[in-house]
Amino acid sequence: MQIYLVGGAVRDELMGLGDSDKDWVVVGSTPEDLIFEGYTPVGKDFPVFLHPSTGEEYALARTERKTAPGYHGFVFHADPSITLEQDLARRDLTINAIAKDSNGSIIDPFHGQEDIANKIFRHVSPAFKEDPVRILRLARFAARFTDFTVAPETMSLMRRMCEEGEVNALVAERVWQEFSKGLCSQDPFKMVEMLWQCGALQKLCPSLVSDLSEHMNALERSLRQACLINAPLSVRFALVDFFLSIGVDLKATKECSDLAELLKARYGQLETAKTLSAEEIFNLLQSCDAFRRPQRFEELLVCCDCMNSNLQTLSVQKNVQAKDLSVKDFLLSILSAAQQVDHKAVALEAMKGGMKAEQIGAALEVARTQAIALALKTPSK
Repeated sequence: MQIYLVGGAVRDELMGLGDSDKDWVVVGSTPEDLIFEGYTPVGKDFPVFLHPSTGEEYALARTERKTAPGYHGFVFHADPSITLEQDLARRDLTINAIAKDSNGSIIDPFHGQEDIANKIFRHVSPAFKEDPVRILRLARFAARFTDFTVAPETMSLMRRMCEEGEVNALVAERVWQEFSKGLCSQDPFKMVEMLWQCGALQKLCPSLVSDLSEHMNALERSLRQACLINAPLSVRFALVDFFLSIGVDLKATKECSDLAELLKARYGQLETAKTLSAEEIFNLLQSCDAFRRPQRFEELLVCCDCMNSNLQTLSVQKNVQAKDLSVKDFLLSILSAAQQVDHKAVALEAMKGGMKAEQIGAALEVARTQAIALALKTPSK
């Protein structure tokens, strides 16, 4: 039995990056051998085992054969005769097809170290085209390793995969899994751009806006601003959906899809907020559900700021006039003023005045509108 560290952990170590999850491949062994040693079998499709003490994954060296369309259409073969090089040959990219033995020696049959040095994504073999998930993974790597480029032959292969309909076999849940990881990476625009360039985005998202090139520059600026402020996934997705209209095609989480829909519905009104009356601003806050969901409302305003990233966003300072604030800071200050209204006191006063229970809500609206009107006349503190 020979055990090797493989894949991302070796790649990241060679690149001087932080600790990554460790995956191991076992050569010259059988499932019975590993079970006897105390490993726990997991997975039904291929022989993967958990180490009895570390819980890390150990997989028997295996080969795979394409039997049907999509990423489920594979038959795996594992037995003690499978070599390390045969196992590495089935991997996606050369930078992920590197192993390290127990003595620290590097095994690199497909020149992954050279591609790391030259910052190139290159497929290991033509078998890359058999698994459409690899397009998504490569695009996600592009968002993480932002100074890498795709080898021309690999880009050509991905384009053929899209033209031949291989990506059509992907299920939306798996697409979202990879897409969301890429959105949370260092430069998510790189992922979107690569999926567009190879034709995958057009296949995966039939609702994509027709003239994509018109929106790419604005999306790039907005996404990079979102990364600078470490915006959450929901904000990043909402920005992509605003410019590209892909939300209906992806199985995004409800949190993400709700924010995206709200941004498309209210962006125009939010951008003109400084010109609105107190009553109009109150109605806008209500339509955004800002009183019940202030955190989502703030994320909505973060989206607006990211889309206006060419404009300087000012922090709230003493005696800053409303016209000098960003839309985000302006509306958050207005919301804060409206939230200061004591709804219990309003309700008590309304009942003293003879109002019925169903009329108390209207009294609260009046009090909040008055608080907004006062805030509009008062410089921000």
